[in-house]
Amino acid sequence: MARKKPVEEHPNHERWLVSYADFITLLFAFFVVMYAISSLNEGKYRILSDSLVSAFQQDPSSDRPIQLPNSQSAILQGSGKPIGQPTKPSAQAPQEATEHMKKVAKNVLEVMQPLIKSGQVQVTQSPKGITVEINASTLFNSGDAVLQADSVNALSAIAKVLQETDAPIQVEGHTDNIPIRSSLFPSNWELSSARAGSVVRLFTEMGVPASRMVAIGYADNRPLDANTTLEGRTRNRRVNVLILNEVQGPVQELSLQEPPPAATPPPQPPPIPAR
Repeated sequence: MARKKPVEEHPNHERWLVSYADFITLLFAFFVVMYAISSLNEGKYRILSDSLVSAFQQDPSSDRPIQLPNSQSAILQGSGKPIGQPTKPSAQAPQEATEHMKKVAKNVLEVMQPLIKSGQVQVTQSPKGITVEINASTLFNSGDAVLQADSVNALSAIAKVLQETDAPIQVEGHTDNIPIRSSLFPSNWELSSARAGSVVRLFTEMGVPASRMVAIGYADNRPLDANTTLEGRTRNRRVNVLILNEVQGPVQELSLQEPPPAATPPPQPPPIPAR
């Protein structure tokens, strides 16, 4: 018996329709989901629409008051002052601060009295606060920022006074205009800053809070005297301890001495009668 020839299969050129149909189905499902997500909530839309219509249709000239949602519909009592304007501080606070600074200045004068008499320390008081000016030769050797042993006692006495106040403290280091070039201090900036830092570090070890203090180095940029003489350069080499006023704004300048009596105003001439 003769064998049958196998049926020859022709290539199917329409198989791409299956993939295309799957793609169209997925695309249709995607748009259905997007439409379902973006559809409006009719109930919420009606509530919003009714609220807007009732608000814009209300007569603005009507005297009917607007009802608050709670029961506290009474008018709140205000201070009658513009919002954001700072309240004027009471006169008692600056007065108390002034008296406190006078007391601090008196205590500083008492503990520094020996050095004040020798001219190594000067104490002044101004609207900025109390300034204790200490000659650098009392605290440090020439070109050095390590405190001498004799200066620790004087600074310890100042530290005890600083513990009795909460005022901020600013320690400033000053030098003369003679340049310094060493391995530790390439210029007077580093020397003045290191000297101020040494004083602040000692105050911290004595119990003064470090958060109240700041150390600043001015080098030779704020001289008190001319640097052309030995006396002037000696005075310019100093460390200032500033006990700053706590009251913001200008305060009355104080003096460490008794104020002079007020001068009597001259008598005014009698007014000229009108003709």
